[in-house]
Amino acid sequence: MLKNLINWYRKTFLNTNKSFKRECLKVKNHNVEINDHKYYVAKAMVTDIPDIIKVEKSVYNGATPWTADVFETELRPRDDRFYLLVRYRDQLVAFIGSSLNDKAKDCHISNVAVLSEFQDRGLGYFLIAKVIQKARQLEYETVSLEVRLSNVRAQRLYSDLGFKKNGLKKNYYDDDNEDALDMVLDLNLYETIPNNFGI
Repeated sequence: MLKNLINWYRKTFLNTNKSFKRECLKVKNHNVEINDHKYYVAKAMVTDIPDIIKVEKSVYNGATPWTADVFETELRPRDDRFYLLVRYRDQLVAFIGSSLNDKAKDCHISNVAVLSEFQDRGLGYFLIAKVIQKARQLEYETVSLEVRLSNVRAQRLYSDLGFKKNGLKKNYYDDDNEDALDMVLDLNLYETIPNNFGI
């Protein structure tokens, strides 16, 4: 009897939760206007990896912190990752990646990059805001990320979106052992944050 009740509960509630999550993570490819420029927003797929690597090389002075194999693992169909990209006239100009932790109720932004010639146009802000929106739909409590200690510009952007400093990770980056600043956005307080891109 107890076994039947457990099976009924799993089928009724656990599958419903998975369906809810899949619905939240759906992205309808669409055009957007950001600061008077038109862009195309889509969910990233494995076929986008060569373009993603090009953006990485542009941002990281010819280096690729993440290999094509890593991106392939990240972009396989799964319900614990969320990746978006932005194109301008068919050119990939920005992307963001995040991992979703249902137990911790945390959305961790693992990668965000904007081509240097498209920076300061609001694309990074837009993409982070979209990830925050998804985290709120999933009823998560936090959005977290790491940023280089030397990257003051990115830290300002994250602060503008409501992220707070949450400690230091020593020797975090493999290429030069630079420290990373851990930053967290408390979604319970997000309603009080100004300039939240209409989220």
